Order: sequence, then structure tokens, then C-alpha cells
Amino acid sequence: MIDTLKIYNELKEKLDAEAAQKIAEILGYVYRELQNTVTKIEFNELKEVVRELAEAQKRTEERVKELAQAQKRTEERLEELARAQKRTELELQALTREVRKTKSDHAETRRQLGGLSATVGYTLENEAYKALPKLLLQDFGIKIKGRLDRDYIRDKKGQQIEVNIIGKGEENGKEFLIVGEGKSQLSKNDVDTFIRKKLRRLEGLYAHIFPVIVTHMITSPDVSDYAREKGIALYKSSHF
Repeated sequence: MIDTLKIYNELKEKLDAEAAQKIAEILGYVYRELQNTVTKIEFNELKEVVRELAEAQKRTEERVKELAQAQKRTEERLEELARAQKRTELELQALTREVRKTKSDHAETRRQLGGLSATVGYTLENEAYKALPKLLLQDFGIKIKGRLDRDYIRDKKGQQIEVNIIGKGEENGKEFLIVGEGKSQLSKNDVDTFIRKKLRRLEGLYAHIFPVIVTHMITSPDVSDYAREKGIALYKSSHF
């Protein structure tokens, strides 16, 4: 606070009283104005700071609101994903049950087809047991001794192999082991398999082996010639 009285007394020593008073009043006025000016500037600055803080607070609140909305959307999305995962798990469980059922049905179908195939094969072979004695005697002069049957026989390694058609035959005192195979539908590969899995495994064990294959149908016209080239007698069920 400025001391105008002190200023007045000091000026009065050099100036007249009226001039000294006037100057002291002017200085007091100027001081008060300066005081007010500084206060107003500071107040305005303070108001600006407060305004900026208010705007920043507003922006912060808006951002927090946006974050809250984003969090809500995230939670909703997570809930959707959880529901989708649950549906996927249920669908996978249903699919697993369906696959198991399909595998079971497939296994049953294969079992039934296998049984049907075996039945067809057995029927073909059973017919062959009756027809072959006459056909072999007629076409090759081989007379069947005893009867033809399906049975197991040891190969040259001592292992048992199943033979669809087996029996003994004779032609002019020459004895044969009849080894035959029954195939519902015969291909060249079937002929090769018969040679590999049956005839070659019996090589050297018997002096004379007479191979024969019976079938309902061949897969191509050249199968019959192919079998004969391999030294195998081939008969279709239509010959029975």
C-alpha cells in the first residue's frame, strides 16, 4: 500500500502545499489503478485457466464416456463370442456323435457287405464243388478223387493258408492237387493275387498243382486269355 501522506510531506518541502497534495493524489490514484490492473489480469488469467481446465475435464468426461461405451461394446461382443463358442461346442458335439454313428453305420454296412460277399462267394464255390468234377474230366481228363472242399493247407513256410477250392485229382495215373479260387467278378489283378498268395506259396510242396478259378463275371474280355496264359483253368458260373 502506498503512503500518500509521506509523499505529500516530502513534496511539500520543495513545492507548495497545493501542488504537493495534487501530485500525492495522482500517485495514489496511479498506484490504485496499477493494483486493480494487475488483479484484473491475474483474475482473467485465472479465469482462462479455469476455462481450459473445465474444457479438459469435459473432454476427459467425454473420453471416459466413450471408453465406457467401448467397454460395453467389448463386453457385448465377448458375450456374443461366448454364445457363439457355446453353439460351436454343441455343434461339434453333435457332429462328433454323427461321425461316430456314421462310422458305426459304415462298419455295420461293411460287415453286412462282407457277409453278403462271403455268402455270394460261398454260393459260387458250393456250385463249383458240384460242377467242377464233370468239367475237369470233360476238358482236361482229370478225375476228382474224393470231393472238392474249402480248407486250410500249409505253405512252404509252414503257415496255414485258406484255399477256397481244394481236392485231389488224377489223370492217367498222374496225381494233382486241385487248388482253386472263387471270385464274383474277376480281374487280371485277381489272377495275379491268386498266383502270388496261393500258388507260389505252395510251389515245391506238391509234384503237380492244377490251378482253377471260378467266377460269375470277368471285368474285361481279355481276362479269360490272361488266366489261360498263366496256366489257370477258368470257369464262369454260367458253365455250371
